[in-house]
Amino acid sequence: MDIDTGPSIATLRQTLQTQLRQHSENLTVLAAADTDPGSIGEDPHTIAARTVAARHAIEEITAALSRITAGVYGRCERCTDPIPGARLEILPHARFCVPCQPRER
Repeated sequence: MDIDTGPSIATLRQTLQTQLRQHSENLTVLAAADTDPGSIGEDPHTIAARTVAARHAIEEITAALSRITAGVYGRCERCTDPIPGARLEILPHARFCVPCQPRER
């Protein structure tokens, strides 16, 4: 897949892998804090919300890495048009182009 402008697939893969590692580490900390909420100074509801967000991010990033492996990364899942490189640079796990994104919410 050729990204029109912006970072290369290799750069985006590296960014995604870094983000995956960071979210996984964060999830580990949150899981430990779930048994002792005071350990990170947050209430249980905040820990729960952050845990859900970290799991969601991990799912999105893992799916993006799978799309890279499958050779379909950078194409909108709705219209199949290329997702602009600038969008992927900002949101490397993007599944949709900007015009198609609101329809998915």
